[in-house]
Amino acid sequence: MGKISAVRPSPIAGLWYSADPQQLAQQIDQYIAQAQIPPLNGKVIALIAPHAGHRYSGRTAGHAYKTVLGQEFDVVAIVSPMHAYYPAPVLTSAHSSYFTPLGEVPVERDLTDGLAELLAEETIGLTPIANDDEHSLEIQLPFLQRALNKPFSLLPVMVRRKDWRMAQILGNALAKVLKHRNALLVASTDLSHFYPLPIANQLDTEMLSLIEAFSPQGVLQAEEAATGFACGAGAVAAVLVAARELGGNEVKILHYSTSAEETLDSSSVVGYGAAVVLQRD
Repeated sequence: MGKISAVRPSPIAGLWYSADPQQLAQQIDQYIAQAQIPPLNGKVIALIAPHAGHRYSGRTAGHAYKTVLGQEFDVVAIVSPMHAYYPAPVLTSAHSSYFTPLGEVPVERDLTDGLAELLAEETIGLTPIANDDEHSLEIQLPFLQRALNKPFSLLPVMVRRKDWRMAQILGNALAKVLKHRNALLVASTDLSHFYPLPIANQLDTEMLSLIEAFSPQGVLQAEEAATGFACGAGAVAAVLVAARELGGNEVKILHYSTSAEETLDSSSVVGYGAAVVLQRD
């Protein structure tokens, strides 16, 4: 593999979002400022946010991040899909930090090590990778860098397996390593891909209703039965399991949109949803 650089260079800055720090900060601040969310009674445990290029899904993502605007978390666990093929079920970063135009985000090695140990007990393991092209994890970082009130460390997790056993094991392991930390969970997912708008709306409504019902098993079953889709179904299910273990007891859907709103092409769209998991008193 050769020498691994300490900092993971961004493969998507300048493509999926602006490489100019001022412009990026301004755009994200605008997405968050424009988002209108209902009053939230309770503590935010987890977010679900989309991961397309900011011009497509940034408006929807802004709704999720508005729920933590001005808050402080010591660590953020981002759980995303891994779109490229790797012969491993769960992956993390081999780098010490992620780079975005807004600065570096350090990876908290104690947490990746702790998670690796717990997953090894279940013969799943946590495979470190370097110089990956995965956009779905990184795309969340600039939103967190602008929304949160102070710097945070990162627990990066990328999931390839989408079954219920995997979601339970990973979710419980995440809850264990984060239990005594001031932590936020983020599940990164888009919804249906490349259906005509009316069909996409139907599929996405089903998937979002299962997320809102706090049903990680339902999310995976819908994906399997093709009644709803989320490319990050495995990530969403694991985060819902972890969030429940950490005291989450309510999910609110905050926003839904499709790529048609940006492209004006409704013949083949991608769906985007934003949600928050709360611990209500």
